[in-house]
Amino acid sequence: MQIVGKTNIDFIGLRKYAWTFSGIMLIIGIISLVWIFVGQADLSIDFAGGTLVQGAFEKPIDVSNLRNGLANDGFSDASIQAVFGGTYENTYNIKVKSAGAGGAEDQTVAEQLLAAIKQEFPDNTFKMDSVQEVGPTVGQELQTQAQKAVVIALLGILIYIWIRFDFRFSVAATICTFHDVLVVLGFMFLLQREISLLVVSALLTLAGYSLTDTVVVFDRIRESLKQFRKRGDFVGAVNGAINDMLSRTIITSLTTFIAVLVVLFLCGAVVRDFALALSFGVLIGTYSSIFVAAPIVVEWEARSPKRFAATTK
Repeated sequence: MQIVGKTNIDFIGLRKYAWTFSGIMLIIGIISLVWIFVGQADLSIDFAGGTLVQGAFEKPIDVSNLRNGLANDGFSDASIQAVFGGTYENTYNIKVKSAGAGGAEDQTVAEQLLAAIKQEFPDNTFKMDSVQEVGPTVGQELQTQAQKAVVIALLGILIYIWIRFDFRFSVAATICTFHDVLVVLGFMFLLQREISLLVVSALLTLAGYSLTDTVVVFDRIRESLKQFRKRGDFVGAVNGAINDMLSRTIITSLTTFIAVLVVLFLCGAVVRDFALALSFGVLIGTYSSIFVAAPIVVEWEARSPKRFAATTK
């Protein structure tokens, strides 16, 4: 099946424009990463610790009034997020990191929070759907484990590509994967989405998806290298490989993107951030395989042509 016919696009010639875009997105990603490390990003209670209560009000309520009412009872650090879609009318996620003022010592933070809502809004019944409590020690441990998982995944990619292809391909694939993870992280940061374990799971899933797409492109490039010795045109060989794979890449990415969009719009709020990160990640992963990974190999070759010629004999 062909989405597009035979193309002859100079992808490598467009790399400077692509790298400018990637550079801007990477800066945002690095800023978001720094914000996470210093504890200023919007971290879920999985990482930051605290109490998360999800529930629905009987009547519509203004978020600012809810926030002010909770502040009156000592919950000035409350983070309130409306839940949209499906059966989630008037449903909110309320996250707090500490207990309120005036609550009984034997009450949990969730119980104090419910008591505060009942006291401040007696005419608007609040029905709790779920509660989640995580201590700060556990949250810090989960942060460390999440960081290790991302680093180990990137190292595994480096070793796998090095064994299967060549070191320069390994470096290009690792940079490409790291690029995708940082760009998606920056995207979630710009949208002020909560960084949770589900988002980390989406980033790791994206790393695998990006690697698969990059490997397919690299496989085609390796086949095109047979023409390199005859024509002496490495850039032409890489461009030809990408153009040959363009239809297949579009079909694969489009079908994956549609499946993720179904999860994003039709499933519940629990997996919405996961689907949002992954949907953007599919687009970035496809883009980076063409405009980041392949151009890195070209730039590497431009600086060591003799070494390349020797490795392709």
